[in-house]
Amino acid sequence: MYSLIHDPRLSRLIAKIPVLANAKSITALGGGLTNMNYKVETEDNIYVMRVSDSKSSLLGINRNNERINTARAHEAGVGAALISSLPEENVLVISWINARTLHSPELEKHPELLKRIAASLRMLHAGPSFQGSFHFPTVRRNYLKTVLEKNYFVPDQYMKVEPLILELENMIASDPEKLVPCNNDLLAENFMDDGEKIWIIDYEYSGQNEASFEIGNFISESFLSDEHLTVLCDAYWQEHLPKKIARAIAWSMIARFGWVMWASIQEAVSPIKFDFRSWGMKKWNSVFPELTSDRYKNILQTLKK
Repeated sequence: MYSLIHDPRLSRLIAKIPVLANAKSITALGGGLTNMNYKVETEDNIYVMRVSDSKSSLLGINRNNERINTARAHEAGVGAALISSLPEENVLVISWINARTLHSPELEKHPELLKRIAASLRMLHAGPSFQGSFHFPTVRRNYLKTVLEKNYFVPDQYMKVEPLILELENMIASDPEKLVPCNNDLLAENFMDDGEKIWIIDYEYSGQNEASFEIGNFISESFLSDEHLTVLCDAYWQEHLPKKIARAIAWSMIARFGWVMWASIQEAVSPIKFDFRSWGMKKWNSVFPELTSDRYKNILQTLKK
């Protein structure tokens, strides 16, 4: 793997971080859609350095909250340790986790992993409260406002079905869950398995939120089935609760609808080379049929009971 040890920008940043002063190797890590991640090896240890773009503020990311909540997730026992930071440079340095990254296909093939993920979520949600809140209905409306004001891409029929999303949001708001410290951006790749424990990484969107959003958003990010969702919910709540499953599905619909606008903003402003349009349309093409089918009606009816 090619070392970036002589990259001028990275060298400038590392020179400001004492623990990285004797870095002998810097290699790029893949996966980030709002930041660049680097593996930094020194004589004594290995670290991850996260370097974020300032334009990510359009996405509602609070880098101060990210820094604080990264440390609190470590206190909860499921996150990497916060080693250092350069707030003015949007840089975080965290400990290296010696574990393998999970991916959606293996979650489909090995649903027992979902039970272990549920245990890690319970640890995170029972840990120290996070700074800030993440209320997705507000977040997604802000995304939509930005997209409309700047004339970014909006799929056909998007505005036509927004009232259906508003109805789901209002139904959820009428019977709120207790807020707990949530990651709020759980791609399969934000879980790392060391064989004994599943770690949770990346706290850009972290804040106090409902556990049901965390669960529904995770399932939707990995495009897992209702059967997988049931396994996860039953393990998380430690009993079979059909209304909690319906609530997570409702959040999954709301999340996919909202992240479409996230993708439109990223397509317009992100310096990262990635097909954000296709990423967003995959979400749109999965949620639109659900919103216009009996599935939507059935979920809404279950939430009303």
